[in-house]
Amino acid sequence: MAPVRPNALPWLAVSVAVIVLDQLTKMWVLGSLPEYTAIPVIDGFWNWYRTYNTGAAFSFLSDAGGWQKYFFVVLAVAISGLLGWWLARTPRRDWKSALPYALVIGGALGNVIDRLMHGHVVDFIQWYWRDHYWPAFNVADSAIVAGAIGIALFGLFSKPAATVAQRR
Repeated sequence: MAPVRPNALPWLAVSVAVIVLDQLTKMWVLGSLPEYTAIPVIDGFWNWYRTYNTGAAFSFLSDAGGWQKYFFVVLAVAISGLLGWWLARTPRRDWKSALPYALVIGGALGNVIDRLMHGHVVDFIQWYWRDHYWPAFNVADSAIVAGAIGIALFGLFSKPAATVAQRR
């Protein structure tokens, strides 16, 4: 029988932390911030701004008529499942793979909860400079972006195990 190697599934604790933080901040937003009203945090750069997104990044498909909610739920669950499967095959010590996967899973599922509970995603962080406004986002979106950047960076700059083994 082959020895069992510890996998990276415990990194799902990071996903759970992202989901909890995301949902707690959205509860605060829904209970405390007025809709569509900028509340300055750092004047000239950052506002709290409660808004809603029925689409995906940058409001992609936001005016599609409602079917996009189910499409994005299925897509997020499928991607999270795939990343979870990869986590199960990733060595636990490989944080450069595990952490980004866990961040994307947590962010994707945090936004799924919004879509299922509210029919849209609650966004509330707004950055801007002069008259240039970045689309509002939330903790889940931040985790997805950080995870995707980690996947891209560590994937680009990591040496494949086979290449390292061949050089020895």
